[in-house]
Amino acid sequence: MAHTYDELVEKQRASDQAQEQVEQLRDKYGPPTAEPWSEQQTETYETAWRAWRDLARDVQAAITEYAKGEGAVRTDVEADVKKQARHPES
Repeated sequence: MAHTYDELVEKQRASDQAQEQVEQLRDKYGPPTAEPWSEQQTETYETAWRAWRDLARDVQAAITEYAKGEGAVRTDVEADVKKQARHPES
C-alpha cells in the first residue's frame, strides 16, 4: 500500500503517543520487581506495549516503502517524518 508523506507523519505521531502511554504506565506502576504488579496492571501494560510495538513496526515499514517509491534515502525520510511529527511548526 502506497503511503503519502502526511500519512507517515500521522503514523509516527500515533507511535509516539503509544510510547508515551507505555512510559506513563511505567511511571505510574513503578518497576514490577519492586512491588509485583497486579494481573490487571500487567495486562494493561502489555497491551500498551504491544500497541506501541505494532505501531512502531508499521511506521518503519511504511517509511521504507515510501522511501523506495520516492527514490529517497530511507534514513533521511525517517528523520524528516520524525521532525515533522514531533515539531510541526518547524
